[in-house]
Amino acid sequence: MAPGLKKSILTGIFWNTIQLVINRTFSFVIKLILAKILFPEEFGLIGMAVVFTSFVEVFNDLGFGAAIVQKKENLINESHFHTAFWTGIVWAIVLYAFIYFFLADLAANFYDEPLLEEIIPVLSLGILLNPINLVHKAQLTRAMNFKKLAYISNTSSIISGSISLILALLGFGVWSLVFNSVTAYVISLPLFFVATGWKPKFIWVRTAFDDIFGFGVNTMGTQVFNNLINKFDYLVIGKLLSVSALGVYTLAFTLTDTFRGQLMTVMNRVMYPIYGKKQDDKVSLVKYYLKVVKYNSMIIDGIMMVLVIYAEPIILLFFGDKWIDTVIPLQILSLSVVFHMMVSSNTSLIRGMGKPGLEFRLQLFKSLVLYVPLIYFGTKFFGTAGAAFAILINKLISVIIAQYFLKKLLGISLMALVDSTKPALISFIAGSLWGYVSFNIFSLHWVISALIAVGIYMGGIYFIAGKEIKSELSGLRKLKAA
Repeated sequence: MAPGLKKSILTGIFWNTIQLVINRTFSFVIKLILAKILFPEEFGLIGMAVVFTSFVEVFNDLGFGAAIVQKKENLINESHFHTAFWTGIVWAIVLYAFIYFFLADLAANFYDEPLLEEIIPVLSLGILLNPINLVHKAQLTRAMNFKKLAYISNTSSIISGSISLILALLGFGVWSLVFNSVTAYVISLPLFFVATGWKPKFIWVRTAFDDIFGFGVNTMGTQVFNNLINKFDYLVIGKLLSVSALGVYTLAFTLTDTFRGQLMTVMNRVMYPIYGKKQDDKVSLVKYYLKVVKYNSMIIDGIMMVLVIYAEPIILLFFGDKWIDTVIPLQILSLSVVFHMMVSSNTSLIRGMGKPGLEFRLQLFKSLVLYVPLIYFGTKFFGTAGAAFAILINKLISVIIAQYFLKKLLGISLMALVDSTKPALISFIAGSLWGYVSFNIFSLHWVISALIAVGIYMGGIYFIAGKEIKSELSGLRKLKAA
């Protein structure tokens, strides 16, 4: 790997990790406090609103951001930026009008929750604001300036979270959750202009539009079906069960997705432009991707191990017995994340290779053929636990599908994937066995049991992959010194 490229990757990972630690830790603490103050029904209302708004939100930037990041240096110019900006603004106004005049009423009638008519238009203000910074985000990502992205994200998260907490303490209830999301967009708006210095001009070029739209429409299609995968369970649970059940499930999903989703966001932000730059070098792509899978698994599987074994005492301690129904869905969803990490970020790799059409077709198949029927029947017959188990089955099948195409495109075998995740999987099994026996059979206090389980997990990682980790750290120190 070229020293300059390695430095860009490591710097990107460093600043995205800073963002992960500050942003997610603060957000997690805010959610913990809000869960203490509020009730499952109020979280459930936000879950219902997000189901409908998110289906519209994925159409927000038309995939232009991803198209700008992926373009080679000699194929992009200022006209692409200005065209993307103005197209995004006009399109956002159209989408918001659709939400305000049609979607809010549809959601309220679908769930028989009149308050959604008031919540959804306010919650959707981000759809109007997001395109204003579309080009700024793409420029910073393309330049791999993750330090500025981390600063903006953390600043907006901390301020909006603090405002949300104050509103909850003042008795605003569900509205404290609504304004948490909207305030983050408002705060980040001027920060992006300052960070890039880029200002839009009244320029719109048809050829530039055709250029980025051709790539972006496939990316947008993928995002639509990604959203279907991510939110269809919310839709079905809210409709077939209750607002309280959706609130319980939302908390379980948030606890697992807080770590898994943010880590993958970090790695995808860093690696997506790298995949784009190296899209013709298959050897490098394989090496980069397998390292991403390995280190993603080593970081996440240990956290999921703790949630699988100690879900009940964690929920009771931090959230109280009103959230006890979260335990079983949380355990199942945590286990599904472990399998998901085996092919983590594969869609980002495929898109970075310049194959958004294949990414779209894969997501279409997984959404309509696998995910939708599994979630519906799982929820209908087994409630929130059934929905979580349907996601687990979907992840298992997704591993098989993803591996097939990774083999076809890059020659990545199943054994290569297994070998990459071996340190994490073996350590996960060893730590889980200790945790289950010590906590459930011998009744050791869960904190002591968990600390030893984490020690076993980390010891397993060190025993299996310690030399490689030392080598990577040594290379990082030499690079820093240079």
